[in-house]
Amino acid sequence: MPAFGKHKVLLAAMVATLAWPCISAAGDYPHASEPIGTVEEIYDGHLTPDLAVSTFRNIDRLFPVRTIKAGDAPRDLPAAPQDLAAKVSFDIDGVTYDLYDFLALDNVTGLVVLKDGAVVYETYQRGNTPDTRWMSMSVAKSITSTLVGAAIRDGHIGSLDDMVVDYVPVLKGSAYDGVSIRDVLRMASGVQWNETYTDPQSDRRALLRAQISQQPDAAMKVMAALPRAAEPGTVHVYSTGETQVLGEVLRGAVKKPLAEYLSEKIWQPYGMEADANWWLASPDGIEIGGSGISATLRDFARFGQFFLEGGIIGGTPVLPDGWTEQAGVPQTLDDGTTIEYGLMWWPGWTEPSIADKAFAAIGIQGQNIYINPAKNIVIATHMAQPKPVGKEPIDPLVFFDAVSAALE
Repeated sequence: MPAFGKHKVLLAAMVATLAWPCISAAGDYPHASEPIGTVEEIYDGHLTPDLAVSTFRNIDRLFPVRTIKAGDAPRDLPAAPQDLAAKVSFDIDGVTYDLYDFLALDNVTGLVVLKDGAVVYETYQRGNTPDTRWMSMSVAKSITSTLVGAAIRDGHIGSLDDMVVDYVPVLKGSAYDGVSIRDVLRMASGVQWNETYTDPQSDRRALLRAQISQQPDAAMKVMAALPRAAEPGTVHVYSTGETQVLGEVLRGAVKKPLAEYLSEKIWQPYGMEADANWWLASPDGIEIGGSGISATLRDFARFGQFFLEGGIIGGTPVLPDGWTEQAGVPQTLDDGTTIEYGLMWWPGWTEPSIADKAFAAIGIQGQNIYINPAKNIVIATHMAQPKPVGKEPIDPLVFFDAVSAALE
């Protein structure tokens, strides 16, 4: 991260220790007194293993947050335990691994496996419990994109072919003028972007600096200043900035905070058991569309189960017809090119996951919501990988494939 001059040290200390007023009382949360690192250290990959754990379960101390309120009737997750430790085994490059290898090598702090909506396996490590809220990172992208589906179903958004600037007027005249919501969902706006987390000069870090500044509209100023690199709909470039634009589209469409809309449409009706929190771009401002949700592992799993069930709650569709079938499959760009990306979900890339049309919400440093519609399985993970560079020794999807095979 570029130096902030004389303000850098002060900012780091403030971000690490400040108790923002919109966070619930410290006594309500078992990990509230733990030391944490700074958001810069997260993106630089400069966290020791223990500090990574305590930071990732306290990310709502890094920025102001808005609460995603749960209801009074949690959805039951019945227990149907199976001995996965005895059943799960898989090979990578001629080396055999098992469940314990995955938990240890990938620094898993929480794992829950649902089969037919029941918990067949659940474990918590490194001091985590079912009450622990854990950071989402880019899992939030898949949640934000799901809210777009809800807004279309509700009539707040006409269609995916609506223009971004119709809902975000501040982007008129920028490279986002002429970009559709569909383009943004496919991360194919044609707007130039460098996502490298550890590069101080990247666009991703510029967006992070805007978030750290906590100034209203700072994020959109970053996005509005970007140049166009390709025609909209023709080139896919993974971009957290696209999701912040999508968040602005949602706010402009539904006329309420994203956390409130998520609570109203999914969190309460589906029966999430705990309040969650969502980072804000400025005090009482808009949510960070691409990261910053902190929720319990079981509620992340419930979100996956909601999606597996077609986005229907109590017989009432929350999402447009076919949304859940399309969101997790490779998308086709305007020139006919197929990309290995869905509507802010990741299609499976291993042979078994491709065969099952499995897909996942994935966040750097080990957050996953894996959905296998062929086998009716949902797997959610919390991990504490100290660096945001994809160095996990075991590809989580290979492990998820092995679990899915074991549960056939």
